[in-house]
Amino acid sequence: MTPAHTAAALVSANLASRLTELAAGLTTAECWPGQQFDLLRDCGVLGWTIPEEFGGHPASPAELLSGYCALARACLTTTFVLTQRNGACQRIAQSPNVALKHELLPKLAHGELFATVGISHLTTSRQHQGAPAVQATMVGESVELTGEVPWVTGAAHAQLIVTGGAFADGRQILVAIPTDAPGVAISAPACLLALSASQTSPVLLERVRLDPRWIVQTPAQNVMQQGPNVSTGSLSTSALALGLAWAALDAIEGEAQRRPPLIPIAQSLRHELKQLEHDLLAQATPDGCGPAAGANESLRTRANSLVLRSTQALMAASKGAGFVSGHFAERAAREALFFLVWSCPQPVVSANLREFAGLPQRDGPAA
Repeated sequence: MTPAHTAAALVSANLASRLTELAAGLTTAECWPGQQFDLLRDCGVLGWTIPEEFGGHPASPAELLSGYCALARACLTTTFVLTQRNGACQRIAQSPNVALKHELLPKLAHGELFATVGISHLTTSRQHQGAPAVQATMVGESVELTGEVPWVTGAAHAQLIVTGGAFADGRQILVAIPTDAPGVAISAPACLLALSASQTSPVLLERVRLDPRWIVQTPAQNVMQQGPNVSTGSLSTSALALGLAWAALDAIEGEAQRRPPLIPIAQSLRHELKQLEHDLLAQATPDGCGPAAGANESLRTRANSLVLRSTQALMAASKGAGFVSGHFAERAAREALFFLVWSCPQPVVSANLREFAGLPQRDGPAA
């Protein structure tokens, strides 16, 4: 299957249409894409990141990115929640803990279990602070975790959270925490500028003790880099940005049918989108890592810039109507800002800031 055909193969027109119809209803932190996940389950999407031996039908890296792009084009909130759920599935599937995989993955593949991740504190979030957000200690063969996991999507709906903590010696551990375990407290979801219906919230851990059954990756330096397919998700996040940019372009092209001056605007954005999509899929490799570490950051920088510009172009093209709450243009403009803060490496932030300030990009991977 070639990259050009993966989105059509993995995401049916009917599924995309239904997600688009339902997207407008995901407006507040009281909403949740439960109906959307039923559709994903029925269409086999929940098996994309689960090995066949556990009931899944895994997509290749390029297929996965193409699928995310197609889904985000229909509904960014649903697709974002899916990526967090899939992140948990991928970490469990890559775990050396065979018993854990046999226990959890079949249920995840069939939508009988919802899992999510809380790993930003191990990668990009709060790394500038001194003490670890979650402290880990070994108590015999068990691990005990205390602290706050700052960003957990769908925590209130999850039966499991794949997260981790840091030991005093700097090593980190990755675990699957049952949300009903003693010491787990899920805070109310945050009211966000966009994607509030993802119900992303902090999770407090107070001496949560887990036996070896729940260990996903044993203690190691930089535990997020352990095992195969260890990309931090920048390519997936870039795919989501591309999906939203495509949705904005769809709307601009709709306007251009009756307003010819918009045609060159749409054509220019389409050319850039197709080139970036090609480059993104070319970067996807079976091990989840591209040929150069900086290439992922460069793609993310370009995706951030493009999704911001395309949604702003839609706002301008929509005029006053687009500024009214509930119009797709205002929702898309808010959703695009999400990519400035979520899982955004510092080189990407710096490159985006320099673009905003009108400064030339520095030489480097994110330039």
